Amino acid sequence: MNLSTGYPYSLITNGLPANYPKLDKSVETDIVIIGGGISGAISAFYLAEAGQNCILVDARTIGLGSTCASTSLLQYELDTSLSDLTKQIGYEKAARAYVMCSESIDKISEISGKLNFPFFEKKSSLYFAAHKKHASSLREEFEIRHKAGLVVEYLEGKEIQQQFGFDAPAAILSEQGATTDAYMFTHALLQSGLKKGLTVYDRTQIIKIDYQKNGVRLTTPGKHTITAQKIINATGYEITEMIHKKIVKLGSTYVIASEQIQTPKPALEDKTIYWNTADPYLYIRLTRDNRILVGGRDEPYTNDVRRDKLIKSKATHLKKDFTTLFPAIEFNTELSWAGIFGSTKDSLPYIGTYDKTPHTYYALGFGGNGITFSIIAAEIICDMLRGKKNPDAGLYSFER
Repeated sequence: MNLSTGYPYSLITNGLPANYPKLDKSVETDIVIIGGGISGAISAFYLAEAGQNCILVDARTIGLGSTCASTSLLQYELDTSLSDLTKQIGYEKAARAYVMCSESIDKISEISGKLNFPFFEKKSSLYFAAHKKHASSLREEFEIRHKAGLVVEYLEGKEIQQQFGFDAPAAILSEQGATTDAYMFTHALLQSGLKKGLTVYDRTQIIKIDYQKNGVRLTTPGKHTITAQKIINATGYEITEMIHKKIVKLGSTYVIASEQIQTPKPALEDKTIYWNTADPYLYIRLTRDNRILVGGRDEPYTNDVRRDKLIKSKATHLKKDFTTLFPAIEFNTELSWAGIFGSTKDSLPYIGTYDKTPHTYYALGFGGNGITFSIIAAEIICDMLRGKKNPDAGLYSFER
């Protein structure tokens, strides 16, 4: 499966920041992680910090799946609002999911500080009504978030215009948000892990997994094997090719990046990320080099060819979406791309074990919160590997 196409901003900007070898021999380890995107990298970092003997393997060059296409917004909000999620799974579980994502942003901040990673930036998050009829549901969402202990402010149209310079009927302003660079963070995490005993192989496809009594054996096209006690599967959206239970619906999202805007001040309010209540929702952020990223216009994923044919027209529509909000800002599109995302019935990830695949733990951060979900997955799986009961594991299990 081709997880992204076009010219993703981070990949164009940063190229290939590190090289990793291809597996050319049979090896043994305690734990093997399949998947070298952000989810696998975060799990690898946690295991390396804990002193675990671990190998990470990916069929592609590291980070060149959906990770390099990420716009790297860090939000605690799920693709399903807290009020709607409450109707699905109950208030206590829904609020806990939101709070855990909020806590994950702080943990990413701590890890970024520890690694001296320069791309993490704390932001506020503005969730604004796309239409006047959405204002009442936005008020309900504000109240239930406030009840859950999340720090939020409800803004009327006049306040939005005064503070952010565009028109919207209402909005929720959250102080807990951030931006990062998922692609570069992946490499930073793996480089840190390498110093603590982690081994990384890319361009190494796994074509067979033998589930044995006391462990697993993975085989590559070159007949090399990786023998391990446990697997962490962090293959993300490609899990649909490996697991028969229907757990995720795939979609395509589209993104454009403007030319670098030559002004002495930020082109947008640079301490805020923006998204709205439309379905699919529009999302906007400013980059460190004063470019504007605009994403959305999602479509159901059917195949790569159809997705890729839509990039040009989607780019045109996304530019129009932005200029409708900010007509005074000149937006000249320089880069455009598409990526796959996955949505679950409750917008929650799948984390933990699956009864059809012994000795295997899954870190599947589906939805718009893939990076924060990956922190949650790493912590739950590390507890499971230690035989420790994690009180939140049931919220994300395959049996929920």
